[in-house]
Amino acid sequence: MAFSERVSRLKSSLIREILAAAQKPQVMSFAGGLPAEVMLPTLNWDGMPLSMGQYGMSEGEPQLRELLAAEARGLGIACQASQVMVVSGSQQTLDLAAKLYIDKGSKILLEGPTYLAALQIFQLFGADCLTVQLEADGPDLKALRNSLEQHRPSFVYLIPTFQNPSAVRYSDAKREAVAALLDEFGVTLIEDEPYRELTFDGGSAQPIVSRLKKASWIYTGTVSKTLLPGLRVGYLIASPDLFPHLLKLKQSADLHTNRVGQWQAMQWIGTEKYQRHLVELRSFYRERRDAFQAALERHFSELADWQIPQGGLFFWLTLKQPLDTRTLLAPALDQDIAFMPGEPFFSEPDNHHGHLRLNFSHIDPARLDEGLKRLAAVVRQAQHAQAA
Repeated sequence: MAFSERVSRLKSSLIREILAAAQKPQVMSFAGGLPAEVMLPTLNWDGMPLSMGQYGMSEGEPQLRELLAAEARGLGIACQASQVMVVSGSQQTLDLAAKLYIDKGSKILLEGPTYLAALQIFQLFGADCLTVQLEADGPDLKALRNSLEQHRPSFVYLIPTFQNPSAVRYSDAKREAVAALLDEFGVTLIEDEPYRELTFDGGSAQPIVSRLKKASWIYTGTVSKTLLPGLRVGYLIASPDLFPHLLKLKQSADLHTNRVGQWQAMQWIGTEKYQRHLVELRSFYRERRDAFQAALERHFSELADWQIPQGGLFFWLTLKQPLDTRTLLAPALDQDIAFMPGEPFFSEPDNHHGHLRLNFSHIDPARLDEGLKRLAAVVRQAQHAQAA
């Protein structure tokens, strides 16, 4: 059977495989970035017009685009509704951007570590994925300048607010410096912000795209983390030079995003009800983070180092005695524990051993302590075996 050469680069999603294994009721899962089901809001379908069952505009519902543009302007992004496109989850933004920019061998620049699915999409299209190391407050600026100078990448993909997987939030100074560098080299920025609303300390610096003066940009977000992931409603906002091309790619991909989900998003975004929901959500996840932090102190303080996340859904652990954490998956699943190894979050996984991404939003708090205790035992056993 003659498939395209692209298929040879297609990698199965490790996280989807782990999530499949984690479906068993006895498994305690720290793996996926799943919102807590008890916090998914109840949807009201009263008043949805029958016309929502008809084909719609490729750009998305005009009212929703206006609402999203108003929210973005509140963050400091100078934009109009004409620059907003509603997409099938912000994941589709990455697919459209890849189609717009990537040929086989195209150089792109990412954080190390970075979002697993972004890496998967960009590599599928044949990108040469270069990385810049993340520090506690954002990327290593000297390394970023060197990469921009040396490689002139097609675009830079960044997750500056509660980064997945590391939970790093860029400082204001780093955001300004990154924007200045991208303007200087004329390189497009793709800024991905799915976790912006999940802040536990009230801090929320302005997006990098709001600081750009010359460079082209795409800013993307989603309602998956604040409303329902099952709606598959995300959005992109793009600089005017990019938007027409992205729109044509959207039309050729799926014509338009599901209108029923868009209608639901319109009932929430910009309302007091939504703001109340976000306050409750932040409080709920802050409590879960605090319980997780306490359990980590009990079971992992001798094994790993980590920063306490100020937002988002993840802890990023660095083992004091590094090992390939992919080798821990099978023994962990034998103990009914699921987690995400750190290696797949890097473009060169075999060069980055010793990290674990642990989700704290989804697991039942009553099972949390036992789950981390078992995972710590699996790590210890592997390290003893390695030392022997």
